[in-house]
Order: sequence, then structure tokens, then C-alpha cells
Amino acid sequence: MNLAEVLTQSLEALNRNRLRSGLTMLGIVWGIVTVVLLLSYGNSLGTEILNGFMGIGNNVIMVWGGQTSMQAGGERSGQKVKFRDGDVDAVRDSIPFLKGVSAETDSGFSFQYGPKVVNISTKAIDLPYAEMRNLVVEQGRYFEASDFTDHRKVVIFGPHAAQKLFNGFPPVGETVEIEGQVFDVIGVLRNKIQDSSNNGPDNENAFFPFPLMRDLAQQRDPDSIVFEPSRADLHIKAIQAVRTVLAQRHHFDPADQKAIGSWDTVEDSAGIRQFSVGLEVLLGIIGAMTLGVGGVGVMNIMLVSVTERTREIGLLKALGARPRDIRRQFLLESLTLTLLAGVFGMFVAIIVAHLIPPMPLYSDIYKTSNNEGDILLRVSPLILLTASAILGLIGIVSGLIPAMRAAALDPVVALRRD
Repeated sequence: MNLAEVLTQSLEALNRNRLRSGLTMLGIVWGIVTVVLLLSYGNSLGTEILNGFMGIGNNVIMVWGGQTSMQAGGERSGQKVKFRDGDVDAVRDSIPFLKGVSAETDSGFSFQYGPKVVNISTKAIDLPYAEMRNLVVEQGRYFEASDFTDHRKVVIFGPHAAQKLFNGFPPVGETVEIEGQVFDVIGVLRNKIQDSSNNGPDNENAFFPFPLMRDLAQQRDPDSIVFEPSRADLHIKAIQAVRTVLAQRHHFDPADQKAIGSWDTVEDSAGIRQFSVGLEVLLGIIGAMTLGVGGVGVMNIMLVSVTERTREIGLLKALGARPRDIRRQFLLESLTLTLLAGVFGMFVAIIVAHLIPPMPLYSDIYKTSNNEGDILLRVSPLILLTASAILGLIGIVSGLIPAMRAAALDPVVALRRD
């Protein structure tokens, strides 16, 4: 028999017992819906957690001063390392594969607008900072090079910081006093999800050019240095190179891990991706186990079918059917039953996924609109492909034992069966 004939006979066999076949297919439908929805949930949750973490920036690395634990350059261990004016320029000029480098300080300043005075966490930064840290200006503009060279007193607010000081009044174009000095408000950042930070979410901060720290706090030295390698895979090389440059300037051993602290978001994001994959695998296994219960039902109905069709099997063998033909016949019946139910189950899963409302994750915390940052169950082609692979495996396993039992029947004994 060719494949078309085998498939036709499989459908006829299933049609002879519609109720039994339908109930068995229902178990497969339930299982495949479970698999698809669990995989969709795991994928969406992992993606949103990663996006929340990556709100800190694109492959950003931060370093700050620490305390030496090794002797080097004639200096004893235990010396404090404090960054100095010129360190940022040295890093920028010495390492060609850095996409951006910026000084950063974190301070709390008093902001006055009219009679209202509010203390706001403030970062003094260099020009490349915005691109590295995913700062997007929603109102007004970002800093320009002339703001730094002309020493302009300009400030940009995070959305929550602006709300705290201005109570919903449009800040751009207004002036505020910072520690008694007048600053022009040139921009307000777009609200963003940031589930990681070095000193508070950017939504809560204000930003101004780094040179202005000399006027406000007589500070010329950065608290930390923020940089981004030109490619993510260069993150370890970039950290080592920055350590080497700073070690030469501050006389410590580049291998001394305690001399300067570092935060490598590239490495952390890789860990989050591994967690996301692990979560999807776990949920996929749970779904596969549910689908396996449906597979047991398929195996049961196929074993019953073998018993009911014993004489038919004996007759087929007497007419020349080989064991592999019988095996293929029953295996194909199992796969047909499983795949028909699986296809229907996938359509049901897609519909159910669209009917389930977004599940809150970050929207309540960051006050986002349009459910940004929430868990949305959306079925991707990759999820359907994964579910199909699991379904095919269940179909083969469920039909293999009945098919082997049918193929092993003795034709003489089978023909004598009532």
C-alpha cells in the first residue's frame, strides 16, 4: 500500500469510532493548548524581565574606585583608589574599541521652582551618556556639544522627577534654581522601564553637563566612569583595557579586582537570558507532561483497536502484508489522530492567547501606557514549531507500542480469533 492508501484507511478506522476518537482527540487538544500557552507565558515573561533590566543601557559597563588588595608600583595594599580629572579622557583616547565613554557623578541637590523646593537625585554626565543609557528625550532636547564647551547651565529631568517639582506643569523653557544657581530646563525624558540601576531609576533623576559640578560642588573628579564596547562580545576585553589604563594612572595592579569595582551589564544580561531559556524549558516540560496524558489516551485507543482488528491483521498478513506494513499502518493512525487534534488545538491556543488580557508586571510600577512592560500571551512561529515537535514525539511514542504489538501477531492465531 502507498502512503495515500494507508492514510485513507487510517481515517476510516478513526471514523468508525467517532465518539472514542473524539474524546481521545480532546485530551490531545487540551495538552497542546497547555503547551502553547505555557511556552508563550515563559517567553513573554523572560522577554519583559530582560527588557526591564536592559533599561539601564545597551551593553553598558560601569567602574568606580575601590581599595587595593595587592602591592604595586611601590604602593602598599589598602590604598583607596579615587578617580581624578583626566581619567575619562585617558580611557577614551587609549582604547579605540569603545563606542562611548562618560564621566558620572551621583549627588542630591535642592531644586527650587517658585516657592517649591525639592531634593532630587542628580547625575552629572558627558555627551555620549544618553545613547549608552537609553535616555530618550520626549519633550525639548538633549544636550549639545556647545552646552559643554560654553558651560551652559542647563538641566534635563526624568519624568517622575519633573512631576515631583512641577506637578504636571510643562517644564521645558522654565528656569529652576539648583543650590541657588539658575538653570534652564531644556528637556524631559520619556518614561522608561528600568528594573536595574546604579543609583536609582533614571525616571527619578535630573541630569546636567558634568563640568557644572565644578560650580555647584567644587568637584572636578568623577565618581564613576560609564563606557560601552563597540560590540557586546568585547565586554571582557574592554574591562581589562580600562583597568590597565586606570592602573597606570593610579599605580595599582590591573589584576587587583578590588582596586576598582565594576558592573558588567553584558554578563548580567546573559545570565537573565539563561534564566529565560530555563524558565521556558521548565514550562515546556510541564506542558509536555500534560500532553503526555493525552498521549496515554491515544495509546489506549490504539491498543483497543489492535484487539478489535486482530482478524483483519491476520487477513492482511495472510495476503502478504509484511510486519513493517502493519507497523506503519497503526503508527500512521496514531499520528493522524494526534496531528489532527494538535492542529485544532493550536488554533484554539492562538484564540485563547488573544482573549487573555495582559497580565500586569511593570505597568503598575512605572505607570506605563498601553500595557508596556506587561505579560502578553502572543504565539510566535517558534513556539508553534516547538509545540509541533513535542506533539510529533508524543504521537510516535503513543503509537509505537500498539503498532509493534500488531506487527508481532501470528497470522494463524489472528485468523482463529473470534
